[in-house]
Amino acid sequence: MAADGQPTRAIARAVHCTIGTASKWRVRYAAQRRAGLDETGARGATPKSTAATDRRILAVLDDPPPVGFARWTGPLIARALGDIDVQHIWRFLRAQKIDLAGRKSWCPSQDPAFAAKAAEIVGLYLAPPDQALVLAVDEKPHIQALERAQGYLKLPNGRALTGHAHNYKRHGTSTLFAAFEVATGQVVAAHKKRRRVEFLDFMNRIVAAHPGREIHVILDNLNTHKPKRDRWLARHKNVHFHYRPTGASWLNQVECWLSILAGQSLHGASFTSVAELRRHIDAFIANYNETARPFAWSKSEVHQKHLKPRFAEL
Repeated sequence: MAADGQPTRAIARAVHCTIGTASKWRVRYAAQRRAGLDETGARGATPKSTAATDRRILAVLDDPPPVGFARWTGPLIARALGDIDVQHIWRFLRAQKIDLAGRKSWCPSQDPAFAAKAAEIVGLYLAPPDQALVLAVDEKPHIQALERAQGYLKLPNGRALTGHAHNYKRHGTSTLFAAFEVATGQVVAAHKKRRRVEFLDFMNRIVAAHPGREIHVILDNLNTHKPKRDRWLARHKNVHFHYRPTGASWLNQVECWLSILAGQSLHGASFTSVAELRRHIDAFIANYNETARPFAWSKSEVHQKHLKPRFAEL
């Protein structure tokens, strides 16, 4: 194409490369002819960083960060090594998929009867008794009715942002009791001021809505779920309480729904009273129940990971 008199820009456009690439090959061919097209041999400057450099970076990460710092950062690693540019450190960490700011948390259950309790709850999810109603019940206490100034903020460049002011006014709190029906995904809720005897009041409402039906209730180990339990259960032979293991909130499906409520309904909303907050929640539940579906509750495959020696010693 160059021999036909086409300019470098047109050649780059035709062969879908950059102008710099087209120019480079023209210059190399003009200077060395066909030998200039050979890509074997040394090319470019000698790399300043080698595999030994990368091993030094990894070795630094095995040491505790400097006093006063919670974790290593790129500049701290560069300062510790002294002769490696921070940009190379970032490139190497990205290539190794190492996130210095990433943190994982875990909550191992110390319940000695964990296996039996977990199997009992999972059994209710996977194979509930015939004609029985399985409910996951919990409460969300102290939901604040916060009033914030909301609106739009127009920026000099013409863009508009929606949001709310930092300041807010408190109008009280409310406690929400929620019962998630595992088979259908439907939610029944009640608003209370506190969560003491109100729990049994909520259960009385559920029992009254399903007279004579066998009901299995999945609960956490909160003390308000247990006082007067035996006397109440003695009067309601068709109701069975199942307590999840301690430190295993993920076994209660209503926790998933409460997270949906917080993210889709409560976060960023503004209320001028507790009554308005409760109406807002009721409207969300009504809309949610119109398209409610059971959760596809499953467990992902866990691969065994090998901890570094300094972690294994903890």
